[in-house]
Amino acid sequence: MTKRELLWAPWRLKYIRHKKGKKCIFCKAVKSSKADYLIFRMKHAAAMLNIYPYNNGHIMVFPLRHVNRLDKLSKSESGQLFEAVNRAIKLLDKVLKPDGYNIGINILGASGAGIPAHIHVHIVPRWKGDTNFMPIIAGTKVISQSLSELHKLLKDENG
Repeated sequence: MTKRELLWAPWRLKYIRHKKGKKCIFCKAVKSSKADYLIFRMKHAAAMLNIYPYNNGHIMVFPLRHVNRLDKLSKSESGQLFEAVNRAIKLLDKVLKPDGYNIGINILGASGAGIPAHIHVHIVPRWKGDTNFMPIIAGTKVISQSLSELHKLLKDENG
């Protein structure tokens, strides 16, 4: 493997070293009255901010039912999961106005899923020129907005 085939993300080390709780963060978020960083909840799906974002506005969309694969979702759950993805993108379009998105699903642990027991979709807003020297030189990713501020903006826009 050459150096060109590697994707370096040193800012993720904080997440990797973070002690993981035994409870699923997605199940916990929808059951909590406080619901930290939950943006919206639908009948079968919900969306929340990632507290270890790859970029500002990194949202995770997930089914409410605790399942680890797409093929375990009912037609209604599957349909609403992707309705929620579209809803989250529309919110991000209004609030952050990104130039594009990276959207991905890691299924099970070998794929790199940080939470392999509960399937979820990552939505990462991207802007032209949003990569710079900081992650390479300083091992630091610059996120220009606090999670609390962004959460409030998204919740306010969502209604």
